[in-house]
Amino acid sequence: MTYQETTNWMFNQLPMYQIQGASAYKKDLTNIHLLAEHLDNPHKNIKCIHVAGTNGKGSTSHMLASILQESGYKVGLYTSPHLKDFRERIKINAPEASGEISEDFVCEFIQKNKIFFEENDMSFFEMSVGLAFEYFKKEKVDIAIIEVGLGGRLDATNIITPLISVITNIGIDHTQFLGNTLEAIAGEKAGIIKPNIPVVIGEYTPETKPVFLAKAKENHSEIYFASELISETQPSDLLGDYQLHNKKTVIQTIAILNSQKEFKISEIAVKNGLLHVVKNTGLQGRWQQLGNFPKIICDTAHNKHGLEIVMNQILKETFDTLHIVLGVVNDKDLDEILPLFPKKAKYYFCKPNIPRGLEATILEQKAHEHGLNGEVFISVSEAYNEVLRMAAKTDFLYIGGSTFVVAEIL
Repeated sequence: MTYQETTNWMFNQLPMYQIQGASAYKKDLTNIHLLAEHLDNPHKNIKCIHVAGTNGKGSTSHMLASILQESGYKVGLYTSPHLKDFRERIKINAPEASGEISEDFVCEFIQKNKIFFEENDMSFFEMSVGLAFEYFKKEKVDIAIIEVGLGGRLDATNIITPLISVITNIGIDHTQFLGNTLEAIAGEKAGIIKPNIPVVIGEYTPETKPVFLAKAKENHSEIYFASELISETQPSDLLGDYQLHNKKTVIQTIAILNSQKEFKISEIAVKNGLLHVVKNTGLQGRWQQLGNFPKIICDTAHNKHGLEIVMNQILKETFDTLHIVLGVVNDKDLDEILPLFPKKAKYYFCKPNIPRGLEATILEQKAHEHGLNGEVFISVSEAYNEVLRMAAKTDFLYIGGSTFVVAEIL
């Protein structure tokens, strides 16, 4: 199969949360252990940092990879979801040569193991994790940053024994899988804490801190609360207000890695790594500016915890009229997120082009109930083209509500 045929097969033939939602969620780690054994356990040959959290885990993972690259190391980076091309999920960051996994490697891996995948009903995410581990082993990376896909305890990445576990924060999201309280969700995320492995907590609440402390104690793991331990951060090319907490999390994680003596990361590497995250890793969609007059920002924030920060940042801007291109997926709790959006804005409602996309007419009706008014468009691109036509140079344009909306714009 060609690369396009291979990725089409991966997306369409097997369960994929990105497309299907709840039906793709696996409730145990049986399959990934089976796959790892089939591949001769490549994850056991890789030094890793494991990153979980409701928001910020992608930014945190990319910052860590950028800093380690600036330190001269060959770094594997596994993240999800992708915005445009599947290969964004699996990258090498290195001083001599950085880039996404090759199309040939993806095709060969799928072709070689296709029968096994079909016989054992492997999910899209399980295959992707196995592919990443196999690739990082073959490439002999010095260290890999592994981002959790969903939750932690039952996530397919949770077969690794990392050097450090990182949990960025806890917010209400994916309640159908993780529980509908902060304590329950924290319990799932804390499932990545391993015996005698240090854990960094980025942000905590009165509800989540006891959960983390109890899990760390149970595992005899040193626990570090970055928000208490790190008072100063450094500039970064990632400009969203929410990056302040992520930077503290990253700086604390690097401090622990340095203390383990296996890696040596200088202050200048931290400084340069934070300043060149986008250049080094290709990260997109985090308070990303697409234009100046009018100012155009897109952001992948899609739940209450993330959107609160982004909406507050918008209101700090100076503009005449605020235009918002908005689309969401169909399992989003609209009564939770729509009250966060400013009423004094012109809305362009659209449906992301995936099966899970919520019909724009339904979104518009629900938004109207919350005092948000605008027009319905048949696609993200049509909504974006209309806002570009309508906006004055002194206006502000925001595109978001879903990772998939941002992906279509980019």
